[in-house]
Amino acid sequence: MPKRISFQLYSARKTQPWSAVIEHLAKCGYKEVEGFGANYEDVAATRALLDQHGLTMPTGHFSIDILEKEPKKAIKIAAALGIRTIYCPFIMPDQRPKSGAGWKAFGKRLGAVGKAMREEGYGFGWHNHDFEFKKLSDGSLPIDRIFEGGPMLDWEIDLAWVAHAKHNPVKWIKTYGERITAVHIKDNAPKGKNLDQHGQADVGKGTLKWAEIFKAVRENTRCTSYVVEHDDPKDFKFFAKNSFNYLSKL
Repeated sequence: MPKRISFQLYSARKTQPWSAVIEHLAKCGYKEVEGFGANYEDVAATRALLDQHGLTMPTGHFSIDILEKEPKKAIKIAAALGIRTIYCPFIMPDQRPKSGAGWKAFGKRLGAVGKAMREEGYGFGWHNHDFEFKKLSDGSLPIDRIFEGGPMLDWEIDLAWVAHAKHNPVKWIKTYGERITAVHIKDNAPKGKNLDQHGQADVGKGTLKWAEIFKAVRENTRCTSYVVEHDDPKDFKFFAKNSFNYLSKL
């Protein structure tokens, strides 16, 4: 098990207040959390909660819009919360390129953001879903084209989304290991199960081969953040606790 396990707060967005969420995560044993948009609405309150419960926020998700249009705002938020590495997590379907050239151009956009963030002392990378692993008409994959356009980009690999796209996460860990600075620890439920939870499961209750994956991460990457996530858990508290307990035994 990694020494410090983080938790993506997006997983608890439907459970409020945030004070109860942070308190529960600390009691489970988490030492870190990863932020997203809702946590940046009242930065002072978020920072106070983290400090109160002895948690840190070394990584955070920021939309492409704020990173390109309001970079100073993003940097101010990151500085206030102690975020050291910023990840761009998503691009809306209607904004996604349709060609390899388009995805390479998107990679260049991310690369420009990354350059600006690095100049301010922050790491910067892309966080994947499954659409980056679906073949384009020219036979290439968006993930390859993104990294071709952004040769300095880091990568927060979401392991479950890679597997959901019917790819072996270990293969991609080995292919782009030098880019990987964080991993999302998410599990896919067996086919047909947990359909009311986006087909996802508590970590260790699904189909991903975690011992094999963590071995590949240790041997091939620069990963420093191990972030537990579930896109829509039925019960956030049980998910957080069960997942941490499983990881503690690895």
